[in-house]
Amino acid sequence: MAIPLPRPGDVVGRTRSALDQAFGSAASFAAVPARAFAVLDGVEALLARINGVVDRIESTLDRTDQVLADAETAVREVAVISAAATTAIDTATEVASAAAAVVGEADRVTRAAAGLVAEADAVTGRAAGTVATAEGAAATATDLLAAYEPALRRGAPMAHRFVAELSQEEVTAAIRLVDELPKLKAHLTSDILPILATLDRVGPDLHDLLDVTRDLRLAVAGIPGLGMLRRRGERMSDESGE
Repeated sequence: MAIPLPRPGDVVGRTRSALDQAFGSAASFAAVPARAFAVLDGVEALLARINGVVDRIESTLDRTDQVLADAETAVREVAVISAAATTAIDTATEVASAAAAVVGEADRVTRAAAGLVAEADAVTGRAAGTVATAEGAAATATDLLAAYEPALRRGAPMAHRFVAELSQEEVTAAIRLVDELPKLKAHLTSDILPILATLDRVGPDLHDLLDVTRDLRLAVAGIPGLGMLRRRGERMSDESGE
């Protein structure tokens, strides 16, 4: 249990009362021998010491009041710090929630990036195959150019001349001819090719027919008066032509 301390005013009042009593006693004992005066001197010294103690007590009380004021200020500061700490904790909680959301989003982005990397690897593989195919095609094209370069160089002037002399009407006619190619193929297949297949048999018959025609011409030329009839026929033909 704390011992209550007297207030500085009470201590000063009691000290003054004690001094008054002491001075009154000193006056009443003025006739006391010198030994009594020595006792009074000791009392005065004691009072001086008491006054010093009272001064120190007052200084201590002043410091105590200052400590109490500082303690109240510290309590208020602690309250402010506690409120700030509470706000900081709430903010940290919000930041932690936001960080968790960011981590989830980062995980989703990471999975999406992994998928994109896999697709990029597949595309890279296909691109590598395409590059290999292109390299093979380029090598083939190089070989073909090397093989046909002389012919192409010789044919280039003819191609230039062909293009220079080709007219719009000729292009139109060529297009129409291409359009008629199916019909031409049908006629060749159904009409001309069968006739050509029989030419090996028609040849001897034609030779025989030519021989008979030659003999008939010789026989007709030997008929008397045939020249006159020919001239008459030619004259009649000329007159009808005029």
